[in-house]
Amino acid sequence: MRNSLKIALLSIISIAAVSCKKEDKSPSYHKGDLTILTDESFKSVTEALADGYMINYPDTHIKIVTKKEDLGFLDLLNDKARIAVMSRDLSTEEIKTYEEQVDLKFLPAKFAADAVVFVVPKDSPKENISMEEINKGLESDSKNFIFDGTNSSNLNFVAQKLKKQPKDLKFSIIPGNQNIVEELSKYPDKIGVIGLNTFSRPYDKTSEKLREMVKILPVQDKGKLYTADYANLREMKYPFTRTVYFLTNEGNFNIANGFIRYACTQLGQMIVQKEGLQPYNIYKREVQMR
Repeated sequence: MRNSLKIALLSIISIAAVSCKKEDKSPSYHKGDLTILTDESFKSVTEALADGYMINYPDTHIKIVTKKEDLGFLDLLNDKARIAVMSRDLSTEEIKTYEEQVDLKFLPAKFAADAVVFVVPKDSPKENISMEEINKGLESDSKNFIFDGTNSSNLNFVAQKLKKQPKDLKFSIIPGNQNIVEELSKYPDKIGVIGLNTFSRPYDKTSEKLREMVKILPVQDKGKLYTADYANLREMKYPFTRTVYFLTNEGNFNIANGFIRYACTQLGQMIVQKEGLQPYNIYKREVQMR
């Protein structure tokens, strides 16, 4: 009798253990760990979205790792992370490689309009910059433009916009967008090239301090001046407006796809707007008057 009871109990325990293992391995968007790779230019908005997601789903733990855009894309292909934040357009060959290695269709999850901006010290007499100046300046041995490094989203995007290869551009380097702003006064003849999200948060003290140190130059294109404001980002009129998107290698609806969906919902888009960027998915507000 006791042996029969022992066998029955062991069977129940075994079934329960198997059930628990299956439950632990099942896909879940509301619990688990996630690493997101992002270029430093998009770190602020990515962190804000991650904080929002973890508040909504306390059993999730999201880690933001800063990595140059091109290197983040390679890590995604090699399954070292489940999400990478991107801004530049991938080449046909890169899309093909992504679809073959990840075994998913290339479906970028666009969530924000950001911009590359050109900044000078606050006391600089320079008031704007033309597309022609940018083109010529990046061909000059004087290297008057300062980027945050090679393989970065800012360099990649500017090169792509000018229809050139990053390796063909001539420029100086100060690592880090924030460092460019803080050190630019030492180089009064140079022009810093940074991501708008570096200091786009309207009421953040660090952002306010950084904005006070530099002047953002409007860009002249075909005789018109464009600033990197909401309207020009929304309508893609500012010449260096860029769409920021997520790429994932996750094929099921687990935490990575759960996070991406959240970033593209109205709540996620409100966070994007609070970061001082233009939400990609614009939600209409309807007010009924009685």
